[in-house]
Amino acid sequence: MKFTKLSLIAALAASAAIAGGDIAPVEPVVEAPAAESATTIEGKITGYYYTDDMFDEMFGSDHQLALGVTLDVSHKFTDWLTANFSAVGYLNTLEDSTLGYFFEGDKKGAYFNVANLTATFDGTTLVAGRQLLGTPMLQGYDWLLAPGSFEAYTLMNTSIENLTLVGSYVTKVRFNNTGEFGDDLPGDNFAFGAAYDDKTLSGSIWYYNIDAADYSQFYGDLGYNFGSVKVEGQFASTDFDGADDSTVFGAKVSTSLEGFDLSAAYNHLTDNVTGYIGWNGLYTNSWNSSVADQWDGDIDAFKLDVSKSFDALSAEVSYAYYDNDRYEFDVILGYEVSKSVSVGAVYVNYESAYTEAFVDDSVNQVELFVNYKF
Repeated sequence: MKFTKLSLIAALAASAAIAGGDIAPVEPVVEAPAAESATTIEGKITGYYYTDDMFDEMFGSDHQLALGVTLDVSHKFTDWLTANFSAVGYLNTLEDSTLGYFFEGDKKGAYFNVANLTATFDGTTLVAGRQLLGTPMLQGYDWLLAPGSFEAYTLMNTSIENLTLVGSYVTKVRFNNTGEFGDDLPGDNFAFGAAYDDKTLSGSIWYYNIDAADYSQFYGDLGYNFGSVKVEGQFASTDFDGADDSTVFGAKVSTSLEGFDLSAAYNHLTDNVTGYIGWNGLYTNSWNSSVADQWDGDIDAFKLDVSKSFDALSAEVSYAYYDNDRYEFDVILGYEVSKSVSVGAVYVNYESAYTEAFVDDSVNQVELFVNYKF
């Protein structure tokens, strides 16, 4: 579902590095004389069009065109303390469809997606407030006008080379495409993890306690880059309070051939759905499908992916099959018109038990978007 793919450690550093938008890893801070306070402002204007043929013909009434403006502001008080803000304003230009579909849930509106204080000292960073999170099973879903975000307290340490230690206590979630913050997470909800990556060997282990959804979870992954081929594996065990526990494991193999990036992935789910908040990192997810939700007894899921860049044009084609009668075929295109302007298009064809309840055939979906950064 995410057009831009981010590395785990880069995603972990999202709120510490910026106020929202492009994600970059945090660099260790070297002590220096105090600098003058500085404010940086960046922004993005987005136009996003969505349509499908589930209830009407393509480009019929079931469509929406929305305009969004994201303004990222960072104010540096000292070398170690920064305030970050990301404000999002939006306007749906079409009347709501037969589905009552407005991006962000309303005709127009605005909200702060990120608003935090970030303190960094000697390899340790504390982020307090609204922020982006990118852990494997608790992360902001990045789609449409703005990624999902969280109100949380996150402590991260990168003192050991190639190793990132993370602890995050989460109090609220703003799910993707839901407008202003409004979803409290009752009880204690936290994630503890360690991620290692030296470009050859990579891996992470995580423990989640999510009182809001009555489960705890262990997650682990491991990868090795042989140079021409990279092999990865993952495992998650979810302990539900009052429901069947579940396990999932997966494997992924990726390589490059004649300029094409190729990958094949597999997940096996048993006994129940896999717990997650926002979005998850299971290998066989697609643009429209989270394999963590695809439980129907024990299921197997498979995905093949091919991508290539042609100068300013990037293209990706994938096919995923879930043996509970769901499949998805995706074509994703992106083109950089300039350093400031990029456009994209997504075509999806999918079928599932949900779509079959409404239509006799598969569903086609088209998304078109343009971004202007300033």
